[in-house]
Amino acid sequence: MVFISRLAPWAVALPVALALGLSGCGAGEPAASTTPAAGPASAAGAATEVTVFAAASLTGTFTELGKAFEAAHPGTSVKFNFGSSATLAQQITQGAPADVFAAASPATMKTVTDASLASSPTTFARNKLQIAVPAANPAKVEGLKDLTDPKVKVALCAEQVPCGAAAAKALEAAGLTVKPVTLEQDVKATLTKVELGEVDAALVYKTDVIASAGKVNGIEFPEADKAINDYPIATLAKAPAGDLAEQFVDLVLSPQGKDVLTKAGFEAP
Repeated sequence: MVFISRLAPWAVALPVALALGLSGCGAGEPAASTTPAAGPASAAGAATEVTVFAAASLTGTFTELGKAFEAAHPGTSVKFNFGSSATLAQQITQGAPADVFAAASPATMKTVTDASLASSPTTFARNKLQIAVPAANPAKVEGLKDLTDPKVKVALCAEQVPCGAAAAKALEAAGLTVKPVTLEQDVKATLTKVELGEVDAALVYKTDVIASAGKVNGIEFPEADKAINDYPIATLAKAPAGDLAEQFVDLVLSPQGKDVLTKAGFEAP
């Protein structure tokens, strides 16, 4: 909209005086701006969303940290993609847009770093397996050897995902062979089989047993110490929100992040 108004004589002279005053500036030297420069958060085009790909076993802790991140960065949102680390790594190498990758094993992170798609990862937590059984434990499972009984229905993670690789390593250390009735694509799906009573036992992470809030019971076994998973995290090379990605990783590695992870049952690296 164009506004037209009548100007008093002094108003007409003012622009001329200003123009004469500004002529003292050197050619090509713009007048100093009185508008303050926008900071990182308000800069035009600055990212307001950070996308985090994270292992399914991090669902509870990272959701909590995501809320803390949003509270500390008003106007910014954290978008999560939780799932099997192997699947997430494949999605990243196939071009899925993401800013941060948190895996449940160094092997799955290596898929991404070998493709030059992530910075140097940092191990931020460790996780240990437990035998998860329904609260009533109808099969009377007491230890790892009980899972070899053909009458005991067992769920395991598929071996290509971290929880499955850890289970295979633990069973090998114990010299035992278990024939599962189902192989699931991530630890949450494996745990769900126990929660629904579809199986008598499953090998899942200690953190998932704790997160079930009493729906299942966890049984420790010594061979779990030989199959501990390290969890690495890294910003991605093609991160659309690089600055926010680094800040989110900093939160995970901070005392606040460590506190959230420890309360959930993760061990320090």
